[in-house]
Amino acid sequence: MCQVPVGNSKGKDEQCGHEGEARREVSSTTTATSHPEEKTNREEKETLLELESQKDERSGTKEDAQARLNWANKLQFVLACIGYSVGLGNLWRFPYLCYKSGGGAFLIPYFTMLFVCGIPLLLMELTVGQFTRRGPVGALAKLCPLLKGAGVGTVVMSFLVGTYYNIIIAWSIFYMIQSFTEDLPWKNCNATWAVACFDDYGANVTAPNDSKSATEEFFDEVVLQRSTGIEAMGSVRLELVLALVAAWILVYFCIWKSIKSSGKVVYVTATVPYLLIGAFLWRALTLPGANNGLQYFFKPQWELLLDAQVWVSAAAQNFNSIGIAFGSLIAFASYNKLDNNIVLDTWAICLTNSFTSLLSGMIVFSTLGNIALEQGKDIDDVVAQGPGLVFTVYPQALAKMPYAAAWSVLFFFMLLIFGLDSQFANVEVIITSLQDEFPKWIKKHLKHHEFLVMIVCFVSFICGLPNVTEGGIYFFQLIDYYAASVSLMYVAFFEIIAVVWIYGAGRLAENLKEMTGKLPSFYFRCCWYFAAPVLIFAIWIFSLVDYKNPTYDKGKYKYPDWAIGTGWIIASLSILPTPILAVVEITRAKGSTLWEKIRSATQPKIEQCSCCARTHSCLNEDYFLKEEVREQMKLVACDYPLSENRGTVAPNQENGIHITETYDRLV
Repeated sequence: MCQVPVGNSKGKDEQCGHEGEARREVSSTTTATSHPEEKTNREEKETLLELESQKDERSGTKEDAQARLNWANKLQFVLACIGYSVGLGNLWRFPYLCYKSGGGAFLIPYFTMLFVCGIPLLLMELTVGQFTRRGPVGALAKLCPLLKGAGVGTVVMSFLVGTYYNIIIAWSIFYMIQSFTEDLPWKNCNATWAVACFDDYGANVTAPNDSKSATEEFFDEVVLQRSTGIEAMGSVRLELVLALVAAWILVYFCIWKSIKSSGKVVYVTATVPYLLIGAFLWRALTLPGANNGLQYFFKPQWELLLDAQVWVSAAAQNFNSIGIAFGSLIAFASYNKLDNNIVLDTWAICLTNSFTSLLSGMIVFSTLGNIALEQGKDIDDVVAQGPGLVFTVYPQALAKMPYAAAWSVLFFFMLLIFGLDSQFANVEVIITSLQDEFPKWIKKHLKHHEFLVMIVCFVSFICGLPNVTEGGIYFFQLIDYYAASVSLMYVAFFEIIAVVWIYGAGRLAENLKEMTGKLPSFYFRCCWYFAAPVLIFAIWIFSLVDYKNPTYDKGKYKYPDWAIGTGWIIASLSILPTPILAVVEITRAKGSTLWEKIRSATQPKIEQCSCCARTHSCLNEDYFLKEEVREQMKLVACDYPLSENRGTVAPNQENGIHITETYDRLV
């Protein structure tokens, strides 16, 4: 932000700032000074009002940018991003991928993808959000209107993920309540719910074919009451519906005041899990058989580095874990102050996320080593992925611990907190995008922010109800597979094309310099221009070539064709906005030929200061300054960086025209 001496003859200084602040200052300056050309005042004021109205139509409301909230401090923003990035995926997805993709050797492609794609693209998204002060839809609409649909795609993905992600929180609540007993109900097979349950493990005992452990049977028969398939959805599980209601109530009160409430919540949700992770790591490492599990986790299988799927998995894990292309990070950054140093934030978020993944892997495989020893099995036979790891394998280990109930309550409380952090970020990006796109309608009809949050939470709750039926786990698996996995790289590719190749990495670098005072390093710009887009495109194409229909229960259940078709419809909800809105923008764009319309649709809607070429700088409101004023503005020069929040505008000595005189004469 800058300060410019545009006062009256007494030398009174006025500030000029972002989006509309300058307008009010110019108005107050002109009304405070009398001029001989008063007869033109009425005409000029009418012009100002007309141009203000035009600005309202393009940006929502005059007070839109000024009224936007800011994080109370930098720590809130960083904790919110860490809480969003560090979630349940770190606990169940990373350990399984590491084990399946070469053990310790997987860390090479994982960290390669982290430094080539993860960190640079996180900085890109944070820069876009902080610079435009908009959610993903509004941000891309400003930078590249042609590919505004990629921003819509990110919001759609976040909505779809949010509808089923809260089911995991509901399961955690259910298990946590069940843990308040003297003996955990899944400790042994129970005749009231056991169907094919077996728990008589020993050194020389082999489990019967098609038998299940007590924890697997409890999850299937008590928690889910699982049906035979998605074609038999059955009735709604009342206990899970109540747990889901509780989960959405928690999410609502985390974000009902936007970042005023969520900024305080992250002090707990982003820090307490690390205390619990430390406790579980200590306990897991001291279990019998933990060494065997860690060997499986870290043992390098170098030959797997030649498998392209390993590199795809490494990239997908980085995108899913950090949250790139889901829009939440752009939305969070939009509430930053303009001079926040997001480069440091980027490194802190990414490295914390990766470190947490490694700790989670150590906890999981130490525990799996103990389970394998107790059951006399190989670790290959007890490894699971996804919800099965957390809700069948872990409860089995918890049941054998001293003070099992206490450890179980703490574990599922940790899952609850992990889930809440990620979930309220998914909802926040939806709310931020709606407020950016429809500010007038929301203000007129909903009046209060809390009502908008309530509506979004309620609609998400209704859409999530199929997941808590007797066949809900099949629907859960289907939407998890298609909502983000299939379309994630597609949306990410067009997002980076819009920002880096159409808007321009050079412009983005200048925007970052305008906010922080420094250009990004050559490493970041190189990754933006070449490495990240090429890798994302290659991974996207490979994932389509290597596509396989989803299955459940280790391939025992195969989805019917109509369910696969439903899955592709779900995926298309985030894929189609990009081409559809591109056609709409081209149709609306100015120009007599198709090429002229396309060129017009790619032009950014960001105004630059005519005296210093900055965008968040002094008196750059082209909507309300007359052309004569803008021409005279070229006679002055800004001699300070934005991040210093200070500076002056010197008059052009050669022409002898002062900016105050220009305003007084023309406005």
